[in-house]
Amino acid sequence: MTSIDIITSAAVVGSGYMGGGIAQVLAMHGCKVALGDVDGETAERARFRLVEQARGFEARGLFPEGASEVIEGNFAAAESIEEAVAAADYIAEAVPEEPALKSGILRRISAAAPPTAVIASNTSAIPIGELALSVVGPERFLGVHWMNPAPFIPGVELIPGPHTAPDVVDLAEELVRSLGKTPARVADTPGFVANRLQFALYKEAVRIVDDGIATPEQIDAVVSNTFGFRLALFGPFAIGDMAGLDVYESAYRTLEKAYGDRFSAPEALTATVKGGNLGLKRGHGFLDIDTPDQAALLAYRDNAYARLSQLRADLGEAPGL
Repeated sequence: MTSIDIITSAAVVGSGYMGGGIAQVLAMHGCKVALGDVDGETAERARFRLVEQARGFEARGLFPEGASEVIEGNFAAAESIEEAVAAADYIAEAVPEEPALKSGILRRISAAAPPTAVIASNTSAIPIGELALSVVGPERFLGVHWMNPAPFIPGVELIPGPHTAPDVVDLAEELVRSLGKTPARVADTPGFVANRLQFALYKEAVRIVDDGIATPEQIDAVVSNTFGFRLALFGPFAIGDMAGLDVYESAYRTLEKAYGDRFSAPEALTATVKGGNLGLKRGHGFLDIDTPDQAALLAYRDNAYARLSQLRADLGEAPGL
């Protein structure tokens, strides 16, 4: 669909916390970035703030030496959204998570952008197919969902809509990789993957507080020092396969007795265990890990957990928590 081979110029529409972080990463990696916001004055204030913030990050060793100068050289504040996108190869929409607002901004972007420009929404949960109804040329539109804070979280979800051209997804993935991020292509469904999981955990955490079982402080301590600690390095399927899926199925039976169907064992888990595939300790689990790799994986796990423990000890307690 697109005739662009490589992205060299970008626009970020919405220069707040998320958009600003995305803009910093793009500019630091060599993209010319035009900042677009409600007006030129707002965009210029954002440009100044983001450069100053980048200087602070560089001084603390969070950005490479010279990064703030590169960012400043690649930033420009546009007088309008239309001006920001007029010559961009790639446009990141990062306005607040309000469907009507996003739809209106996407209409303006797609009407003013070059017909070959890739348009990406940073929506956290709104289906891309829904937003695509407001885009002129929906084949060039997709979701590119960064996590907060954008400069430092490596994962980025790529969400094609029903009309997104395959080469547009390929180009977006290539761009994300070139920025030092880790892209994952996921299906277009509300919340995608990251927020569907994150909000499920949050809801259960609030329910535990409402039930009087633990305080928010106690829950945070449990999560950050137990399974949340593991999640810094492995996903839930890798953790389950290493723990043993029979252990998981048995735990679900106990939970179901206490909390009902919402904690019944997933059918796929039960079928996997019935088939004798319990994870690393016997057969395969949900992940197809080759037998010769099992010892190396467990050694990596132990080393990674020890180093993460040391990092946390070096960092100390988070201020105010």
